[in-house]
Amino acid sequence: MLGFLGHFSTKSGSYSTTLGKLRDARRSFRARQAREHGHDALTGTPADDSTLVVGSWRYAGQGYTHPADLYVAQFIREEREERRRSHWPARASGAAA
Repeated sequence: MLGFLGHFSTKSGSYSTTLGKLRDARRSFRARQAREHGHDALTGTPADDSTLVVGSWRYAGQGYTHPADLYVAQFIREEREERRRSHWPARASGAAA
């Protein structure tokens, strides 16, 4: 496949490094970057345990909070529908292709 005679990411040893070495390099870079910013290298959490934990959820509602929001959403929907109809006139009219 793609001239490599195998898996798409297969390369010769002299051409490139292995994917495992790339993963290891990326992992060590991210761990070093996390330590520099004061985070635990393995979990990414702040080392000083200053993480905010939200222990409860509540239902905030559904739909639009203001009538203007509903109007804008309907306008956008109608505009998209009109664009779709003008792009595919045969489908919009119900004619067979």
